[in-house]
Amino acid sequence: MARGNSMSEKKERTYLIDDPQFSVLSKKGFFGNIPHSKQLGMETVSLERNRAIFRIPFAESLVGDLANGIIHGGVILSLMDSVGGMATFCALPAMESIATLDLRVDFLKPALAGQGIEAAAECYKLTNTVAFIRGVAYQTDINDPVASCVATFMRASSSKMQGVVK
Repeated sequence: MARGNSMSEKKERTYLIDDPQFSVLSKKGFFGNIPHSKQLGMETVSLERNRAIFRIPFAESLVGDLANGIIHGGVILSLMDSVGGMATFCALPAMESIATLDLRVDFLKPALAGQGIEAAAECYKLTNTVAFIRGVAYQTDINDPVASCVATFMRASSSKMQGVVK
């Protein structure tokens, strides 16, 4: 009997990040096209399946507490939203629009004065309609975070679901 595709055989999942063009576009052009991210100096540190790490180098213009030189909480929030979005893209099978549905950031301690900040995020669950993200922002040690977050991102593919009327 010939062997065919049975329902018990799993189809290998595809990832947008495996496309060489995605890596080029995300590292070269993604932030260059978003004025807010460009203004913050956001940089891609690494991208892999379901995960992303971004960095914002320290700059005086990002200080929220002038007396202590601490980076403004809004900068950290923007960083975590952006890295969460990229972790979503790194989990998708193909390019599609996404939007932040919910973002909760817990500020655990002040960022140290004069140092940049990094954020790492992971898409730990991807459904047809929503991506679920968790992440941390840190300066010197990922295990000693400045902030943590959980987020959900809407997938544009949700409008393609059967029975959904536009």
